[in-house]
Amino acid sequence: MEKSLFDNVPIGSLKLPNRLVRSATWEGMCDDDGAPTPKLAALYRALVRGGVGLITTGYTFVRPDGKQLPGKMGIHRDELVPALAEITQAVHGEGGRIFCQLVHAGGQTSTKTIGSPPVAPSALSSPHYSEIPRELNPEEITDLVQCFAQGARRAKQAGFDGVQIHGAHGYLINQFLSPLTNRRTDAYGGSLENRMRFLEEVLRSIREQVGPSYPVTIKLTASDNLSDGFEVEEAVLVACRLEELGIEAIEVSSGTAASGEMNPVRQGIDARGKEGYNADFAATIKRAVRIPVILVGGLRSTPVLQQLLSAGKADLFALSRPLIREPNLVNQWKTSLDHRATCISCNGCFRPGLKRGGIYCVVDKIERENSNVQI
Repeated sequence: MEKSLFDNVPIGSLKLPNRLVRSATWEGMCDDDGAPTPKLAALYRALVRGGVGLITTGYTFVRPDGKQLPGKMGIHRDELVPALAEITQAVHGEGGRIFCQLVHAGGQTSTKTIGSPPVAPSALSSPHYSEIPRELNPEEITDLVQCFAQGARRAKQAGFDGVQIHGAHGYLINQFLSPLTNRRTDAYGGSLENRMRFLEEVLRSIREQVGPSYPVTIKLTASDNLSDGFEVEEAVLVACRLEELGIEAIEVSSGTAASGEMNPVRQGIDARGKEGYNADFAATIKRAVRIPVILVGGLRSTPVLQQLLSAGKADLFALSRPLIREPNLVNQWKTSLDHRATCISCNGCFRPGLKRGGIYCVVDKIERENSNVQI
């Protein structure tokens, strides 16, 4: 029997109603300390009503110096748990499922944002960074491992159905993995075994906090898309090691803010041939592991998704920008498989968040305003 996009599928102990995932997206809808606002709860309710099988939150900082953008969600203090629980209650009240994505921005933030110099595996001048970060010492690395673990504990306490570790897009874990940003000569640098040590310690410590049956997944970069950077051959080895350690799904992405046109959020996805730009990476990793592989990157139409599913390149499919314009997109696909997402991949949706208004589709807003103009 051919697999369908609307099959029930498991991620660890959690059953999902379909293979369509809302990928983690910075929404800009939290207060200065990272507490979510009612606006974010309303956004998540709309996504559940729109049919997505799983929501992954925007990247949620596990320590204050890991914050990158305004309005970003935080999970760094126990006092935030009640506000975070309001988010999970909103989703569960609609019958949905939600994971919390855990992140530290590392060198991809600024003194202006966090009030102190950014930290990273190595103190390097890099296109990834707006300023040279301070190199972490071993004691600080140990503390950061525990910050991820405590963040996962708080996520479980707040009612999230699982967590996703952010190991992509040039943030701290990716910085440890990549030879471009990790020039350490101690146990955390050099060989791939050493460069993945921080990630291994994060995963082990999370497991100690949440137990063996709580879903823990990762967003893993398959490639920095940069010369001499982290590449898919190493990503396969990391994926296999994570599977051994009990990770329960891998969302495959690629690129960093320094990757130019090969960045994680590419523009101009205006034809089927441009969709699924990480599909070959996902297929390579899927051949090496038995756990579910989630593909993200420029997915816009069900014929492409079904083709990728039938070809065995991925098990689930994550998308974000199309759902900003069309929160009801998955339900639309259920009734019309010929419908193509109307998102034009302009990335304009993120600009309002920088002005503290929260993300929304600016093209859709302009079109609606124009349609209301009386001539």
